[in-house]
Amino acid sequence: MNKDHFQKLTEYVKMGVIPLSLAKVIHNFFQSYGEAAQENGSSLQDVQSILEKYVDLIVEQLQYPYPFEPYHHRVIKPFDYYHYGLDLLRPLVVFEKSKVLGLQRVKEMEQVLAQRENVVLLANHQTEPDPQAISLLLEKTYPQLAEEMIAVAGHRVISDPLAAPISKGRNLICVFSKRHLENPPEKKQEKVRHNQLAMRKLTELLKEGGKCIYVAPSGGRDRPNAHGEIEVAKFDPQSIEMFWLIAQQSGRPCHFYPLALATYDLLPPPNSIEKDLGEERHARCTPIHMAFGAEIDMLNFPGSDQVDKKVRRQVRAEYIWEQVFNDYQKLRSLQ
Repeated sequence: MNKDHFQKLTEYVKMGVIPLSLAKVIHNFFQSYGEAAQENGSSLQDVQSILEKYVDLIVEQLQYPYPFEPYHHRVIKPFDYYHYGLDLLRPLVVFEKSKVLGLQRVKEMEQVLAQRENVVLLANHQTEPDPQAISLLLEKTYPQLAEEMIAVAGHRVISDPLAAPISKGRNLICVFSKRHLENPPEKKQEKVRHNQLAMRKLTELLKEGGKCIYVAPSGGRDRPNAHGEIEVAKFDPQSIEMFWLIAQQSGRPCHFYPLALATYDLLPPPNSIEKDLGEERHARCTPIHMAFGAEIDMLNFPGSDQVDKKVRRQVRAEYIWEQVFNDYQKLRSLQ
């Protein structure tokens, strides 16, 4: 980060626009971003241009918080937040070493989407900008699918002033995850109502058809275990069941696919789950990978003959998680 950025941040702190604690987070992120981007071949001038715009967008979000609805449609006019999000991430990605496995399945998805059938991607989640990572990896092959994809997003990516400007460029179903419903307790009912509205809107979208939904049934990002190894977080059976039921209610065929993402090194999350906004961010220069698995038969799977519904849902969630886990292991071998 150059002196101009530091001076700009200092001025905003003095003006009371950016809290000092947040300014430190931004400063540290910009330092790591600049080093990583230049390591990957970006010029100092390009880095400065990207970060100067980012400061402006963060300040805009702090002064005029964007009112995300339960369903948010990407904002591309008068400013194209979608492509800015890609341009922000692009300098960090080592594309010549990045891989996409199972790309033929994306072709299958495009075919069913063209027939106004729906697709749900059941994926792991590793970094805040995973939707942007997906778009960058599909940019040369299936850019329209990536741009129109709808991501199920937790409240952090629409509330955190560093994340919200990038989130404005995505189609989002905005929900509160289970772990954040109770915090604070007096807001629980309001959050529950918000989630109900979000699911109602999702049902309407699936009834229209031709929608591709990206959801992480774990409800959070993958993190290292005690040995420092990144673990693919287990999937929540209730979350998968909810999307399965909504898909059935839509009256249109819906195709479920497993998606494995290996993006952790790009922007690692904190080792522990934080309740407060303003988490530290440390950018890295790295390849990223993803793998699309074979379509999941949501009715017939190993263990689908279980009589107990609760057990059957648990078995199905574990089976889908295993598909993602196995593909993730393949991606790790590429790193």
